[in-house]
Amino acid sequence: MTDSTQPSAPENSAKTASEPMDSAGAAIKKEANAAVAPDTAWERSTLEKLALSVVNEQRQARRWRNGIRLAWLVFLVALVWFGMDRNAATTDPTAPHTAVVKIQGEIASGAEASAELVGAALRSAFEDKGAQAVVLLINSPGGSPVQAGIINDEIRRLKVLHKKPVYAVVEETCASAAYYIAVGADKIYVDKASVVGSIGVLMDGFGFTGLMDKLGVERRLLTAGENKGFMDPFSPQTDKQREFAQTMLNQIHQQFIGVVKTGRGSRLKENAETFSGLFWTGQQAIELGLADQLGDLNYVAREVVKAEELVDYTRKDNVAERLVKRFGASIGEGAMRAVRNAPGLR
Repeated sequence: MTDSTQPSAPENSAKTASEPMDSAGAAIKKEANAAVAPDTAWERSTLEKLALSVVNEQRQARRWRNGIRLAWLVFLVALVWFGMDRNAATTDPTAPHTAVVKIQGEIASGAEASAELVGAALRSAFEDKGAQAVVLLINSPGGSPVQAGIINDEIRRLKVLHKKPVYAVVEETCASAAYYIAVGADKIYVDKASVVGSIGVLMDGFGFTGLMDKLGVERRLLTAGENKGFMDPFSPQTDKQREFAQTMLNQIHQQFIGVVKTGRGSRLKENAETFSGLFWTGQQAIELGLADQLGDLNYVAREVVKAEELVDYTRKDNVAERLVKRFGASIGEGAMRAVRNAPGLR
């Protein structure tokens, strides 16, 4: 009995000894896990915060982009809406008033002072039964003789058709092509310090042939027609070509002189310098018969027309028309380069 029970004692003691060992390992493992878990949780939390921050920033940026796009859309719609109002009249046009058509800046095709826009404004002003007279409010250094000639012809036609007086009122400048237009009026009113005149024609440009020879640059220009490139600044100009250009300028100058003499009539006190291209102050212009008397827009409306109410008939391109013209201009840019070399009254 004693021998049979003795072997079991070591087994029990060994089992009992292993239990504390397993408990200690579990404790160590638990402590290790507890030590690692906070680090892992912190990293996960940081990554989540970063990801959330990025998402929020993207959302805010997207909202800003959408808001800006919406604001631009509203702005463009407002521009188109207000731009569609071509007539700037702010009062009842059927009541007695003085019609005003502004001629400002360069007189050229496509500009605000083009024959197209000025002519349309003149027709609206003359056709309005409430307009007692039409006043051309001028502040321009000149521009195209063609555009000025068209406007001058339209003024004279409308005067005869509607039997209404036309007055020109000069602000700062009425020179060259602007004066070409002004002489179509019945009377010209100026400020004593206005700049008036410059009855002449010029064609300007540059010649670089001498410089190109010094630099050893060869100009390679191919033309069909011996005079096709005579306005090219990089090609020499012959005496024949210069004479041709001068003849053309003289002819346009004589047309200008004829319009001035027709418009001013016996009031013009012509001398050797009248048509030389010089310009004068408003006071001098009155003495030379180029203008009639001193006066501004309000004076003419109040004292001459006897209708103080002013209605502006000036036409301007709306936004859509400007975009269309710019698109067309970009397509025809090559052709426009040749047109820009045409002589201009300045």
